[in-house]
Amino acid sequence: MPTDLLPHADLPPDAPEADRVVDEQARLVGEHIRALRRSARLTLVQLAERTGLSHPFLSQVERGHSRASMVSLEKIATALDTTQVALLAAGAPARDEPDDRGPEVLRADEGARGPFSSGEARLLVHAGPHAFEPLEWKGDDTDLGEYFEHREDEFLTVLEGDVLLDLRGQDVLRLGPGDSAYYRGGTGHRWCSADGSAFHMIVVKETPRAGAAS
Repeated sequence: MPTDLLPHADLPPDAPEADRVVDEQARLVGEHIRALRRSARLTLVQLAERTGLSHPFLSQVERGHSRASMVSLEKIATALDTTQVALLAAGAPARDEPDDRGPEVLRADEGARGPFSSGEARLLVHAGPHAFEPLEWKGDDTDLGEYFEHREDEFLTVLEGDVLLDLRGQDVLRLGPGDSAYYRGGTGHRWCSADGSAFHMIVVKETPRAGAAS
């Protein structure tokens, strides 16, 4: 199955609309994408042209019938002038006081989550405006897949496992626990497990308003 298409399994095509929704997070993310698309006065076909994703797939995502992978979320975000993390955060409850500048705590079982080929990313702050966007990444896939590319600078550090980091145009790096990397906005990047064992990383991306290159 393509990694950008993660539908609700084992449902007949004539199942009721509500039953075809993957889960509440998928529904909220889809609704947010639809609202941004309509605000930008784009049709689904036009969004498909901008992202390189198929029109039927985007329709399923907007209705919550499929999850977009992290790579696909990045493409959608770029087309809609937002960020991958902002789209992911749309699936999590916002703070009760969004303008509260006090400290916040996020528990281990909290945080908006998104899939990638054989792992998961989790947002490590509550939904809302932040100066930077920290994500936890866990996986064991050995396929580098497609490049991520966005305007924001990014930093990552490996907590567990061995990771292959491919920065477009550079030699592929092997990173182990305690190793880190920082790269500028616009740098194509992708990663995977170096040997098929599980890896665990923290990835921190700046937000556009924090000074990312346009």
